[in-house]
Amino acid sequence: MTTEHTRLAAALRELRAGAGLSLAALAERTPYSKSSWERYLNGKSLPPRQAVRELCRLANEPDGRLLALWEIAESHWSGRAVAPAPAPPTDESPRPHPQESPPPAGTGRRRLGGSRLLVVLASAYTVIVGGAAALLFLLLPDSEAQEDEPLPASVPFSLAPQCHGAACEGRDPMRLICGIGPDTLASYRTATGAHIELRHSKKCGASWARTWGTEIGDRVDVTAGGPTHGVRIRNKDDAATFIYTEMTEVRPGSTVRACFRPASADGERECFEARVGGAATTTRPPSSQ
Repeated sequence: MTTEHTRLAAALRELRAGAGLSLAALAERTPYSKSSWERYLNGKSLPPRQAVRELCRLANEPDGRLLALWEIAESHWSGRAVAPAPAPPTDESPRPHPQESPPPAGTGRRRLGGSRLLVVLASAYTVIVGGAAALLFLLLPDSEAQEDEPLPASVPFSLAPQCHGAACEGRDPMRLICGIGPDTLASYRTATGAHIELRHSKKCGASWARTWGTEIGDRVDVTAGGPTHGVRIRNKDDAATFIYTEMTEVRPGSTVRACFRPASADGERECFEARVGGAATTTRPPSSQ
């Protein structure tokens, strides 16, 4: 599974969990079976473009962001984004180029043959990319998926959170397994149309912000009275999926604050906050009228 496919699967899982849709509900309300949705959401196969649109429709979310991410993943899946590898030399004992000096005699060093070098590089690339993709897949957040599809017994490590409280400060919520089943403290839609949510993990004792529907150059910061952690939208891939800030330590009753800074120079800074342990809230930008 490519990195692009991993990002698409993560976004689909986030959208499904946020909408509270089970695999059975997806199968009932779309042309795709429960087993098909299981493969799409876990990255076992690339979903059809229409399946992505159907999930966005059921979740009542615009489909532009996920369809853009699907286009990127599909181009890598189909090989359209991969340049063909050069053909290996047919002569197993190539002669030095006339203008090049042959290697000094007696050095005791030999160059790998062209075909052997390609095999070594291809094997190393496969091991590295395959291992990274497998790790990313196991770290993807999806609390409801654990109820619908139990993890295989061969998983070599626990999915329990890897930090708590101060130990989570400034660290990635996904890599530290804090993004499984978090609470949404508050949600906010900016004047530019970007979405921001304040997330909280009771098990980790930490909060962070996640955002989507952003533009390149946008920035989101989060703080709970201590250090401020932020994330900037760097490229079109960031703008096409969910982006997370680092975590900040919180306790029951703490106030968490997120601020959005648009990329445009004339855009205004927008902030909202929520209290840990309070009811979830939805805030909209003030009317321009």
